[in-house]
Amino acid sequence: MMRYIFTVIFFITIFLTAAAQPSWKKVSEELVISNAPFKECHASSIVEILPGKLMVTFFGGTGEGEKDVTIWQATQQNNQWNFPVNIADGIVNDALRYPCWNPVLFKTSGEKFFLFYKVGPTPAQWWGMFKTSMDNGKTWGMPQKLPDGILGPIKNKPVQLWDGSVLSSSSKEENNVWKVYMEKSTDTGNTWQLIPVDTGSKFKVIQPAVLAYPDKRIQILCRSDQDKIVQAWSEDEGKTWSKLSTTQLPNPNSGIDAVTLKNGWQLLVYNPTVKGKDWANGRQKLNVAVSKDGTVWKDVVVLENGTSEEFSYPAVIETSDGKVHITYTYNRKNIKHVVLEEKKKDEKLLRN
Repeated sequence: MMRYIFTVIFFITIFLTAAAQPSWKKVSEELVISNAPFKECHASSIVEILPGKLMVTFFGGTGEGEKDVTIWQATQQNNQWNFPVNIADGIVNDALRYPCWNPVLFKTSGEKFFLFYKVGPTPAQWWGMFKTSMDNGKTWGMPQKLPDGILGPIKNKPVQLWDGSVLSSSSKEENNVWKVYMEKSTDTGNTWQLIPVDTGSKFKVIQPAVLAYPDKRIQILCRSDQDKIVQAWSEDEGKTWSKLSTTQLPNPNSGIDAVTLKNGWQLLVYNPTVKGKDWANGRQKLNVAVSKDGTVWKDVVVLENGTSEEFSYPAVIETSDGKVHITYTYNRKNIKHVVLEEKKKDEKLLRN
């Protein structure tokens, strides 16, 4: 009898969990760039400027690491993307120029816009740069170098915490050693504090994505060479961090991104594969997963299901209308933009 009762309770729990889990559907997808003025592009970032208006940045040029690689910006309004414009470069003087890398857009609660990016010959030697805008990205101020030791967000957007402070995820790649760090600002980016995360760990990890929970815990999910996404947790608003540990999620040594939704759920975009012989192997598939607790994740949308292509380096936000917008590298030739929305309850019932 007791076994029967426990079985019933188990299946009721499974049913209620499934019923409570948000379901998502793809409502649109498009390529951002027409007649690209560069050979290759990569590493997009996306932000909502105003309701119904989006901005995307990425780096583009002959190829990653080439000196002509600069930062480009495209803006969408009324479902139309404008032709990309060049907004930052790595020119030092007439005789010296470096490639640009990994732009990141960030809008503070005070409407101040940041464009963070890296300049330098390699990821091991690059330095952090930024520009600001007070007119929703129509114009940008002069480029400024971040303080020594501060690189800015390496790939994924910063998060503004409950007290107004800004938590930015960073990492360093030096001498074949990858370590993640957090950079925190309590004055909206004027000064930064460097916070280490388990620097003694054996894991090679970079490019964290930051998630915030209702109980004020913070989680980072990191790209790794472990064939798994690696995580760490903070219980004190990012001041200190737990040891790094692996999650259930596969990772082919490729960038990820995640966002905390208004409904309290966490949403992740990632390549659901493991690495192959070549560093780019495993980037042909791209999925969206959700979780309530950051521990148990469930895939809810397949964005790409290729065989040998590269669909990588996603960026994800939730806009003011509750939709989820994702951009990612499309075969190094373009940036793809996908919009998701949560299925309504009647749609879920029809599906079940």
